[in-house]
Amino acid sequence: MNRTDRLFAIREELRGAGPAGRTAERLAEVFEVSVRTIKRDVTALQHSGFPVWARPGPGGGYVVDRSATLPPINFTESEVVGLAAAAAATRGQPFDQDLRAVLTKVLGAIDSPARKRAALLADRVWINTEPDQSRTRSLRRIEQSLAEQRVLALRYRDRHGAESQRRVDPVLLAHTDGNWYLVAHCRAAEAIRWFRLDRIDSANLTNERAADVPVEAVGSPPPTARALNDL
Repeated sequence: MNRTDRLFAIREELRGAGPAGRTAERLAEVFEVSVRTIKRDVTALQHSGFPVWARPGPGGGYVVDRSATLPPINFTESEVVGLAAAAAATRGQPFDQDLRAVLTKVLGAIDSPARKRAALLADRVWINTEPDQSRTRSLRRIEQSLAEQRVLALRYRDRHGAESQRRVDPVLLAHTDGNWYLVAHCRAAEAIRWFRLDRIDSANLTNERAADVPVEAVGSPPPTARALNDL
């Protein structure tokens, strides 16, 4: 398990533990790493904004703030399988890790009989998906650049295969005509450009604050495209 996956798993383990929490020793045992590694991981989660805190004293450990847990919630098995199918079908696409995190929360929130019924139904749904793992890291950085409004340094190939280095201010992600695009203000061209994600060879997040480019600067969306809020 790599560190990114472990951080996600630790977060969900602590959510599932509720007010009882988990000690560093217990987490180290579960994830087969040292206590020191667990402490570093929890610190990283805290720095990322995840509301976990250390409870001192006998029986203490790491506890997640109640605001980060789901209240009792009801889902049908079809709704759960629909979410699982969407998570599987979007592997390698923007925010797929976040969608899988939602699925994990839902599975942790529903009761055991519903979870078993959903598992039986899920066995009857097959999806052929082979995400390009080599592009996952760049995709996460692109997502982060949008969320934090930071400049991206791109290595990009155009449709003819010519490579270029770009520094861009991210504006939005768009999916149209079967492709995902990063729409950004290119500082070299001094104009809005659409960068196909599968042509981005690398994306490095800088510490520079991105220019505040309004979505309206991109122009009208393609006829087949809509903002998520409009779906």
